[in-house]
Amino acid sequence: MKIEDNSALNQLILLYVFDEMDVPLTQNTVTVMCTSLNTWLAYMDCIVTIEALKQSGFIIESANTKDAYYSITADGRTCLNNFYTRIPATLRNEISEYIRENRMSYRRKQEYHHTYKKNSDGTYTVTLTINDPVQTTLEIKLTVSSRTVAKQIHNNWEKKAAQIYMTLHDELTD
Repeated sequence: MKIEDNSALNQLILLYVFDEMDVPLTQNTVTVMCTSLNTWLAYMDCIVTIEALKQSGFIIESANTKDAYYSITADGRTCLNNFYTRIPATLRNEISEYIRENRMSYRRKQEYHHTYKKNSDGTYTVTLTINDPVQTTLEIKLTVSSRTVAKQIHNNWEKKAAQIYMTLHDELTD
C-alpha cells in the first residue's frame, strides 16, 4: 500500500496562508492558526513544512529580539501562482474567509504586548508595547496605584493600541 506524500500540498497551503495574511507571521501564529483553530495541517506537518519552505527560499525569516517572523518571498508567490489550483477550492475559500475575518486579531496578538508587575511600594508598573517584525515601535510604562487599574489597562491595550499610537503620533508631530 502506497502512503501518499502531502508535503507539496502542505507547502502550498502554508504559502496560501502567508499570501492571504500579507503580514509577517511568527511560527506560533502559523501553527495555532493552521493546526489548533483549523484543521488545515497536522501540527508536526506544519513545523516541518515551515522549515522546508524556509530552506527552499519560499519564505524568509526575519529575527526580532524575541520572535522570528516569516514572510512569503517573490519566489514563494511565483510558486503559489503557478500551483495554487492544486489546493482544493473549498479549502482555499475556507482559508480566505477565515483570514479575512481574523487578520486583525492575529496582528494584534503578534504586535501588541502588555504586562504588569507589582512594585515594592505597592504600586503596579504596566508595560505596553507595539512591536513590528523588525523593531519595537512604541513602549509605554505606566505606574498605577492598584492592581485593578493595572488589569484594566492590560485588558484594554489590544483594542486601543492603534488608536493610542495614532493619537500620540499626531499630537507629537503637529
